[in-house]
Amino acid sequence: MELPDEAASAAFGARLAGLVQPGDVITLTGTLGAGKTSIARGLLAALGLEGEAPSPSFAIVQPYEPPETRMPVLHVDLYRIEEPQEIAELGLDEALADSVLIVEWPDRAPGAWPHALALTLDFAPGGGRRLTAQVPAAWKARWPFPLYPT
Repeated sequence: MELPDEAASAAFGARLAGLVQPGDVITLTGTLGAGKTSIARGLLAALGLEGEAPSPSFAIVQPYEPPETRMPVLHVDLYRIEEPQEIAELGLDEALADSVLIVEWPDRAPGAWPHALALTLDFAPGGGRRLTAQVPAAWKARWPFPLYPT
């Protein structure tokens, strides 16, 4: 899927907001500046967050709770994580029972979320972004885009 600009990335995130359920994990992979946070911000805004969501790069985990958002969301940025063992200290598994996890830089925790909706962003010719998705079984009935054989 092509996302020509930041507004298209945010709109894609907003569309995801209509599909997410507590217990879902969405991972966002891509280099710096690829648009991961733009998708997360679009999703959070569509879930009711007023104002722009800060990047959780410094805090690592930025929580959102009702009434700020329609459902609990943890926006996680693992960029500064150096060792996979540090992930356990964040308490993400416990929060997953009633929250949506949006995880940027999931490669810092290999294998942690095998059932995640895994989104990858790459730079496209002309300045936009190319988004690819690995859609797990739990998402296939909800996924609004065509699935192509891999």
